[in-house]
Order: sequence, then C-alpha cells, then structure tokens
Amino acid sequence: MADSNIEIDEGLYSRQIYVLGVEAMKKMSASNVLIVGLKGLGCEIAKNIILAGVKSVMLYDPQAVEIADLSSQFFLHSEDVGKPRAQVSAPRLAELNQYVPVSVLDKELTPEDLAPFKCVVVTDLPLHDKLELGDYAHKNNICFISTEIRGLFGYTFNDFGEQFVVEDTTGEESLSGMIAGIEQSADGIVTCLDETRHGLEDGQLVTFNEVQGMTELNGCEPRRVKVLGPYTFSIGDTSSLSAYSRGGLFQQVKEPSRVNFASFRDALQAPEFLFSDFAKFERPAQLHVGFQALHAFSAANSGKLPRPGNDEDAAEVLRLANEINDKCEQKVELDVELLKKLSYQATGDLSPMVAVFGGLVAQEVLKACTGKFMPINNFMYFDALECLPIGFEPSEADLAPTGSRYDGQIAVFGRKFQDQIANYREFLVGS
Repeated sequence: MADSNIEIDEGLYSRQIYVLGVEAMKKMSASNVLIVGLKGLGCEIAKNIILAGVKSVMLYDPQAVEIADLSSQFFLHSEDVGKPRAQVSAPRLAELNQYVPVSVLDKELTPEDLAPFKCVVVTDLPLHDKLELGDYAHKNNICFISTEIRGLFGYTFNDFGEQFVVEDTTGEESLSGMIAGIEQSADGIVTCLDETRHGLEDGQLVTFNEVQGMTELNGCEPRRVKVLGPYTFSIGDTSSLSAYSRGGLFQQVKEPSRVNFASFRDALQAPEFLFSDFAKFERPAQLHVGFQALHAFSAANSGKLPRPGNDEDAAEVLRLANEINDKCEQKVELDVELLKKLSYQATGDLSPMVAVFGGLVAQEVLKACTGKFMPINNFMYFDALECLPIGFEPSEADLAPTGSRYDGQIAVFGRKFQDQIANYREFLVGS
C-alpha cells in the first residue's frame, strides 16, 4: 500500500499523474529497483525509470567498459574504456532526476541482495545466474524481469509472483451515466437515458448515487452487471427494495485482478508467449530455444558469444538448439536460417532495438511497482529482420569487429553499410 505521506512534485510529474493517477505515483515513489547489466539496454531501462520517479535505483555491472559499448550506451565516453560500467554510468544517470537516488552495488551479486527491492531487472548475465536470481525472487515475492537483445532479436520475461494484484487492468476512466428507470423485480433492469449508451460489459461492477425512491442503492456494495442492450443492464434482485422514483447515476467500480506468474525456471520449460506479430506465429517458440542455445554456447566458450558471420559457430549453436529442443516436452520445428541469423547477430547491439526494449521493459517495471495496467505474463519475443536488405548475404570479413564504437552495428549490417551511413548528412527538425 502506498504511503499517504509521500509528497509528489506535481509540476515535474504532471503528465504521468494524468495517466497513472496520484495513488499509482505514490506506490512508484515507494519502490526500490535493481538493474543488473549496464550495456545499452540496461542503461535505457535505468534512464526511463529514473525519469519516471521510483524511490531509488541501484545498478550492478562490474564489467569493464569496451569500445563497442559506445554503440548503444549513450552515457559512456571513449575515456571510460576499461572502467567498471556501473561506476561510470551512475553519476550521469543520477543527474536525470534529483528525486531518485542512484547507487552502485560494488560487491559480487548474490540472490540475497535482491531482498530490499520491489523489482529486479536482469539483462547481461549467464543463464545459470539468472535462474538463481529468478528462483529467489519468485520465492520472496519480488518482481523479476529478464530481458536481452541480440542484434535484431530480443525478448523480455516477467515473473511478478503468485497472486500479483493488478488494481486497474486498462487505466481507462470508470464508466458512469444517468439513469431513466430501475425495475423493482428479480432481474433489477436498469434503463439509461436514450441518448447515452452505458458502455458496460457483462461481469463488471457498478454502484449508484442520487437515486430517488430506491435509495437503498445509493452507495451500495457494487453489483455485478449483465448487459441486456446498449441502454439497459440487469443488476440482480431489487424486488425487496423501495420503488424507484426518478433520477440517479450509475458508476462503474473497477475490480482488482489477481494474476499468477510462473518462475523463470518453470517458464523456460513450459513457456507461454505474448505474440508481437501474428505473421510470425512460429518464431517465438524457435527463438525461445535459440536464446537458450546462445547461453549454452557462451557457457561452453568462456562467456564468448558466436562470432559474427561465422558458419562454424552457427553450426554449433544449431546443434545445441537441437539438443535443447529434443529435451523439451513440446518440440518445435526449428528454422535453420532463422537460428543462423540469430547466431550471426549474437554480438550485435543496435540503438533502435535498445530504445524499443528499453521503453517496453521500463513500462513493465512501472506496472510491477504500481499495479496499474496488465503486465506481460511470461515471455514476449520480437525480431526486426525486415530491417535487413533483401538478399543480404554478408561475408564473415564484412561482419567482423574493427575495434570501433560501431562494432555492434557492423555485426548486424556489415562494414560496407557502416561506411555508407558514415558519409550521410542528416538534418533533424524537432526534438
């Protein structure tokens, strides 16, 4: 429950308050968030939730900055190469919002470190470590989000625990309307004024005020609706109430929804998918196997991902994917070309993909903190392969890293493409 004594800067957060409401903002202002991984995606998520106004943000990423990180992590500079990512990012992120303290976890991350947080977002970690953190979070009712981007591929996963309460599933204004009549009968049929449709749906709850005659309905316990027509609905037995005289208003009462989430470990074995593109209906299940195969490849190769455009590494990823698929209860037909592209792009890091998933995941963090709007339940996979030119068949040499800040883009589109856009001049109107 939100602390009623929390004060919100209504000038700073006015547009958010318009969407979320004051109570949701107070819940958010009482929520501590941990971000694990400060490459482009982690930084984008951190930036968004700091601007949104959570209570505090803690960062964890002791890995040294690499020149390729500058492809999508806009808070890093070339002189930061070799320094810990979280340490150099924290002071720059802290400047975004004076009301949100930003700190760094400067010890080895353990599951017990998750205890103080309302929500934990994990980006760049080995799968084994993600599973350990996910198990602890699920057991202790901590909202857990796992997300990754690999070139033009990405996914996000939510586990907000068992019986997570969504106070408002849509965020829309509660419906209300003027009443023309209420029958004193077993069905209790309510008729609205002819020119105003009630807009209600079966199963929704309503209460009443300003009703004359049948005054027992004023401020009554919410009654469940059965829609009979655009201007009429039933509220159940009213035969024992006083006779309706005139006037009155109905008001929809929003009913909290309880949602059960599977743990990350359980969801890996029995995933459910939110489809982002029904034209790619078969891909989420294949990418689910493919991302696990990338983790298996990394674990077997000292944390290294497949080399861009390398057929030998791609063949190994495909072999691992087939092994994982054979152990699944529900086997999927794997698209060799799809998994080959996933392997080729595994080291890819694109700013537009970071922006898309950074905004999406930050939104899920706010849902976790406020209970407002229905969160993604389980996995959502996404790819933007349409961005590749038709007939795009780059060589391994064209995709190979060059030791520049653009290696994350070169791994996806190639060096020739990077040379082309380096010569473009853009004029941007508006900001």
